[in-house]
Amino acid sequence: MLTWGGGCVPARGPRAGTHRRLLAATLLALLVALAAPVPAVAEGPGPQCPPGQNDCSIWDDDPGTPGDPGGGGDTGGDPGGGAAPKCQWNGKPLPCYNQFLGWFNNADGCYYKLAEPQREAPEGARWYVRTCNGGDLGSQTVVLLDTPPPGFGTPPDPEELARRVLASISLLPPRIAVAPRRNTGPGLVGLPVWMWASPGRNYFGPIHAWDSDRGLRVDITAKVDRIVWTMGNGVKVTCADEGTPYDPKGRRAGKTSPDCGYDSGYPKAGTYRVSATTYWSVTWRGGGESGVIAQTRTSGTTPIEIDELQVVTR
Repeated sequence: MLTWGGGCVPARGPRAGTHRRLLAATLLALLVALAAPVPAVAEGPGPQCPPGQNDCSIWDDDPGTPGDPGGGGDTGGDPGGGAAPKCQWNGKPLPCYNQFLGWFNNADGCYYKLAEPQREAPEGARWYVRTCNGGDLGSQTVVLLDTPPPGFGTPPDPEELARRVLASISLLPPRIAVAPRRNTGPGLVGLPVWMWASPGRNYFGPIHAWDSDRGLRVDITAKVDRIVWTMGNGVKVTCADEGTPYDPKGRRAGKTSPDCGYDSGYPKAGTYRVSATTYWSVTWRGGGESGVIAQTRTSGTTPIEIDELQVVTR
């Protein structure tokens, strides 16, 4: 691992008697200064969640530092997307059919169901139990109507049922990790950065689920299409899957990630905050129809510190 002495000067090896030995010692100190203690890194702000999202997480392991030849350290919503719901009241999505309240009328924000038993009424008219204000039981009255209200008696909507199934499963924000980690000391300008996330059905899918309503069955499959990493300096890196954890003792130690990394590294020193967003596709099928509901989940941010590479000669 590349380590650093005070004042951002590379930790030096033992003094040598010749220029050649001095240069060799300096290079050795830069590449394998494992015997030197790792300096404490300022804690600074910890992991942070996106605004309005509480279920983000950071994988607080200690994977080592890419660029190190190995041998150090231990391996450690906004739902977004999709079309607007067909039934809503004051911006709040509602089911178009409720087994207790009946069918929803978008025009007045009320549910209607036939009253039981029916009172005496003129020919063709029917009594309905009307529940207004988006289903507020305190706003329930019995009304006489000559014709059924808009939306009354419509069959189940497959997409609405698909959204109901979607609401019953958990699509979790990615649980992310990066190397280098601030726990093991800063990384260096121009050296590769590895990124990965915890695998699992609720993090990347696929998740299969289904439900039925009034004889209609809808099946959904949810899976992540891609994960996009925001590196904190205006750069975004897109990966096809969760990536590979960095192993400081593995055969790729000190090299680029095989599938998810910022290969060129940061061009400037600084402290950057890294986050990731997973892009889900929820495909549904039922009632002779099919479609896709897009979803996103975003992690919190984790800091990564990058220092300049400096070589001191005499």
